[in-house]
Amino acid sequence: QVQLVESGGGLVQAGGSLRLSCAASGRTFNDAPMAWFRQAPGKEREFVAAVNWNGGSTKAADSVKDRFTISRDNAKNTVYLQMNSLKPEDTAVYYCAASTYVSGTYYTSGEMYAYWGQGTQVTVSS
Repeated sequence: QVQLVESGGGLVQAGGSLRLSCAASGRTFNDAPMAWFRQAPGKEREFVAAVNWNGGSTKAADSVKDRFTISRDNAKNTVYLQMNSLKPEDTAVYYCAASTYVSGTYYTSGEMYAYWGQGTQVTVSS
């Protein structure tokens, strides 16, 4: 059974930092892209950041690109999201996603990801 388990969410003041982790089990994703998405209350899910299979290529949404960094450790089958300079508008449930498409690139569309975690809440207070 494939599982993605996120951790590291919580409550933080504006300007603070958090590091999210997503550990995969049941299969490896060392040859496929992984990503983070988020969904705020009353809003649609949106792309946050993605990384290709070896971590050599990444993409972040314009709203976070100067503050968030995605990375992965294939030896641990884990992807990370380092979030700095957090803002109240970053408050959301953050989801990890893994693709099954063996590819050298990354994807920004949720449709390209077959596996999803249960989500971790990030709340940024002003």
